[in-house]
Amino acid sequence: MDSENRNTEWESDDTDRNEALEATEEQIQDFIRQSSLKGRCRMEDEQEDPLRQLTQFVHPYFDQEPDLGKSKYEPGKYISRGCNCKPEAYRSVDRSEMDSCAKLNVHDWLKDVVSPQSKNEENFVEVRFKNSRKEFFRLPEGLEICEGDIVAVEGTPGHDIGIVSLTGELCKIQMNKKNVRNPEQLKRLYRRAKASDVEKWLQSIEKEDSMLFETRVLIDKHGLSMKLNDIEFQGDGTKAVFYYTADERVDFRQLIKSLAEQFRIRIEMKQIGARQEASRLGGIGTCGRELCCSTWINCFHSVSTSVAKAQQLFPNPQKLAGQCGKLKCCLNYEYDVYVDALNSFPELGVELRTKKGDAVYHKVDVFKSLMWYSYKDSSQLIPISVKDVKYILSENRRNRLVEDLESFEKKEVK
Repeated sequence: MDSENRNTEWESDDTDRNEALEATEEQIQDFIRQSSLKGRCRMEDEQEDPLRQLTQFVHPYFDQEPDLGKSKYEPGKYISRGCNCKPEAYRSVDRSEMDSCAKLNVHDWLKDVVSPQSKNEENFVEVRFKNSRKEFFRLPEGLEICEGDIVAVEGTPGHDIGIVSLTGELCKIQMNKKNVRNPEQLKRLYRRAKASDVEKWLQSIEKEDSMLFETRVLIDKHGLSMKLNDIEFQGDGTKAVFYYTADERVDFRQLIKSLAEQFRIRIEMKQIGARQEASRLGGIGTCGRELCCSTWINCFHSVSTSVAKAQQLFPNPQKLAGQCGKLKCCLNYEYDVYVDALNSFPELGVELRTKKGDAVYHKVDVFKSLMWYSYKDSSQLIPISVKDVKYILSENRRNRLVEDLESFEKKEVK
């Protein structure tokens, strides 16, 4: 009986729904007419008020996510010092953090090699500071320091805070490479940084950006022709180094007085070159990667125009110059390879004599070992292999002439 009653109740509910859904044609027409009138009024209002159209165009998810479309990237203040997050006291900076910064990180390939040094021999470590500044320090006896430790070192005056970037045998190799002739005169490493040292260090780092902009305003007030690039606070917060570039000698005595009165710290002005400026500021090169000077180059070598000529590059300053305005450092990378390859080439610029006429040299492809010549009365370039050019020159020295250059022409493989 209960199941029959339930079935009858369900059937009655379905019939009520069907009756409720049914509507006459007049009701349907009235509903369409009212909706069209509402839409027409809305369109007229929008045409009258064009600002309303802009305000009504809102992203559908804006109410749920107000920060949608906004950049959440915040430039790290500690990346320039070798760590991608806020360093903490009594905790070494992880190797993965230092590598992800891509700022002069070091791969210790002698890490697993046991040094045969005696116990009485002094140990040295390399400590990195802001951007490209690195220095070597002497370790006190009995203190074991690992790579990534935040340490307190001797400053001028006071103490400075840095991160250990290199230890062991590779550190000594770097010292020899950088001509550190008197290791006994190196500054001392005091200890691992305490919590108070790290806290004061972080407070000094927070001041650098605001001080940079304020100093640029003072430079404009004094009318000095100099460009302030970077500010580096000492770890104890008592001294700041101002790095600048200038084309001429600058008298900044009044500027130093103004800075000392405003910031109440010891001021040191340090002039740097265009390459050092690019290494401190960083950027993206024409190759699409970070600048080599800001990632791994710590000593600059001179680059001359002869390097570009050896690589058969057209002397276009816009293409050969880097962001510093000087010739690109990467021109030196393949220079030795080109010089070795050109040693097997005959002397460039020598004319070839044939029975058809004399031919003039135009260009060379070092890696394909091809040289292009053309007759003096023709503009058509003929590629000839280096081996054939040497043969023609040897015949010319014997006062013999080949028939023509077309018989030695090499077809380029694309």
